[in-house]
Amino acid sequence: MKKEIVYASKLFLEKTKSKQIKIISHFDTDGITSAAIIARTLKKLDKRFSVKIVKNLENEFIKKLNTKEVLLFLDLGSGSLEELEKLENSVFIIDHHEITGNAGENTTIINPHLFDEEEISASGLSYLFSKALDSKNKELANLAVVGMVGDMLGKEISKLNNEIIEDAKIIIKKGLLIYPATRPIHKALEYSSSIFIPGVTGNFKGVFNLLKESGIEKENGKYKSLIELEETELSKLITSILMRTKQKTEDVIGNIYLIKLSNRIEDARELSAMINACSRLNKSEISLSLCLENKNARKKAESIYVKYKQHLISALNYAEQNKIEGKGYVIINAKNQIKDTMIGTVASILSMSREYKEGTVIIGTSYDHEKIKVSARISGRNGRNVRELLSESMKTIHGECGGHQKAAGCLVPKSQENQFMEILKKQLEVEVVKI
Repeated sequence: MKKEIVYASKLFLEKTKSKQIKIISHFDTDGITSAAIIARTLKKLDKRFSVKIVKNLENEFIKKLNTKEVLLFLDLGSGSLEELEKLENSVFIIDHHEITGNAGENTTIINPHLFDEEEISASGLSYLFSKALDSKNKELANLAVVGMVGDMLGKEISKLNNEIIEDAKIIIKKGLLIYPATRPIHKALEYSSSIFIPGVTGNFKGVFNLLKESGIEKENGKYKSLIELEETELSKLITSILMRTKQKTEDVIGNIYLIKLSNRIEDARELSAMINACSRLNKSEISLSLCLENKNARKKAESIYVKYKQHLISALNYAEQNKIEGKGYVIINAKNQIKDTMIGTVASILSMSREYKEGTVIIGTSYDHEKIKVSARISGRNGRNVRELLSESMKTIHGECGGHQKAAGCLVPKSQENQFMEILKKQLEVEVVKI
């Protein structure tokens, strides 16, 4: 795939001579870090460009694009090839989601699915594209690692991801997968979204009980950070968490990526969560500014992150109390109770819980104005292709679908809510029979 990236980079330079470039990127961590990598690259090349961050790539949005600009789609576009082919623009797509249809003559696409390559984030691809444009862009590898972690690709490191990690010159430690590893442990536990701990997450009294049970006490009036814990303290803490979550050791232990951004050491998972939080609360411009190392963005992002964690804890509690369970699936029909920008995160967190058997399909739905945002995830590493499952459910519904095997989503008109839910449940039950 590297040869194709080099070819695409040369073609991009040729097509963008004396042309305005429009970057259109997804609003999650992977999309934001991708946009930051490309923006910083184009600035060095003295290119004229603008950036647009979107929640979804809808057909109506595509139709209204300026025909005089070169379009560069990041972390999206692979499911909209038919619509993009109708444009007069030169189109470039850097994405890792499953491809539907064929690219038109006006479209150049970089996607691992075209080459049966290992999993890699859009930010990883954007970094490799940036490096192909200029080999001196290695300082942008840090952002690619943040995007990689944000897209849950930090556990099993592929060959391409390993190359990016080496370029980033980061510190990797094995430890408890609760973040931030660099902040006091009691705060990390209370607002943990990477591991949902019943009776602890969102409960400060439960946090102190857990720490007391684990023999972890304050030193000089302060709790240690996760990376400062002694081996015996960490071992006891892990045991206490396993007892509460019913998870296995390998589910709560993994790589902690410590990177340098704006001259400070950061836990890549916390940065990823902070970027994600800003976008989920409709402040994508702040998350992008943070990645562009704007001095004023950090404080604003931290403030938003606190609000986001409070929203997320409330959303998880609602989901636990209002879920519909069937054979091999769980549906959280949140309506207006969970933000449409957060329902995917809730589904992801629940999919990582040992409460559900391997292969359980987690479906979350939430209202988004006149539409319904649907997010689907798989519990564990093996199971059905949720993108195909949603696509089948959408065949008689006027809506849009995208994603990949383990994580997918779609938008359904609110007027067809009951019809969609009936079809979806039937599809889920049919799939159970097939298995």
